[in-house]
Amino acid sequence: MIFNSIKSEIARHVKNLPGWRTNRKIVVFESDDWGSIRMPSKEVYYACLQAGYAVDKNIYEKTDALESEDDLELLFDLLKKFRDVNGNHPIITANCIVANPDFDKISGSSFREYHYELVTETFKKYPAHANGFNLWKQGLNERIFYPQFHGREHLNVGMFMEALHQNDSDIKFAIKHRMPGIMRLGSSKRGNYYVEATMFKTESAKKEILSIILDGLRIFKDMFGYFSESIIPPNYTWSMHFNKSVADLGVKYFQGYRKIREPGINGNEIRFHTRQLGEFNQFGQLYLIRNGSFEPSLNYGKDTVNRCMQDIAAAFRLNKPAIISTHRINFSGWIEPENRNKTLVELEELLRKILNKWPGVEFMTSDKLGELIRDEKRKSFLHL
Repeated sequence: MIFNSIKSEIARHVKNLPGWRTNRKIVVFESDDWGSIRMPSKEVYYACLQAGYAVDKNIYEKTDALESEDDLELLFDLLKKFRDVNGNHPIITANCIVANPDFDKISGSSFREYHYELVTETFKKYPAHANGFNLWKQGLNERIFYPQFHGREHLNVGMFMEALHQNDSDIKFAIKHRMPGIMRLGSSKRGNYYVEATMFKTESAKKEILSIILDGLRIFKDMFGYFSESIIPPNYTWSMHFNKSVADLGVKYFQGYRKIREPGINGNEIRFHTRQLGEFNQFGQLYLIRNGSFEPSLNYGKDTVNRCMQDIAAAFRLNKPAIISTHRINFSGWIEPENRNKTLVELEELLRKILNKWPGVEFMTSDKLGELIRDEKRKSFLHL
């Protein structure tokens, strides 16, 4: 136990060694998957179990769901209790999905054609969610919830439609129950791999995925009135060939971890690219590297508050901003309210501890951190 603790502490510091540094105590909360459908309802969850799908063995299938009005309102009320040294509330960089499958139209085409609906329409179809998009905008106006782009859908459209064309029984079950893909019948070893939206194996699939990403970025601009300056690819899977195209639509910053997975084409192996905080690519896009975690739903029974505090302490000790990963599942209470309620209790404890230990802390969004790094690097270059 002591050895594992020492090993974890060393790892926290090692991952903070490379990259940009600052004396400022900056905390960024990056949260993925907002707006996506996963498990539509408790009724569908039980239908999956009855049909033999091991959804109880995968936390995302068991708990994650489109955020309800209660989920958003309770989170927002909590965030507004706290302010940093500059008077700013903690703010969630909310990486959003802007569309979901339109199951009725897909079925109406005899499963031959793919159709999507905007997330604004998805919210209206759920019984406790109709005001969801307005709450997103309210959070934006109150500077506690800042939407950025995660994807058009959290769904691999090509893989999904190929399975439909092959009359795959699992996907037909998913369509019937309005689910974006599903795990394999009788298997608990892997979850729903259809959500790997940017995975591809052929050149044609790669081109289709880029087209979907660009469409999603344009939808985001129409929906919010501003370009998403940062993005986080679903499942941290991305082709470097996409960088120029998304740069042309305003993407300046990549969120994520140190390693980005790039699919291989025609049997080639998957490649991993290692990035560091403040690194630029050839198109002037800057990488932001997550170095902290607050994931109560994914780490049930573990002390996620103190673990996150240790992550932040290690970052600050090495003059790094603390960029904390916290997925939407942690705040999702539509399937299981206790999941959300437990997280909110822990988040309140975490925020109190952060502000007590580091009174000079600054809460910031991903794009604002990226802008700060860019400006400081530019000033350093001019002084050379």
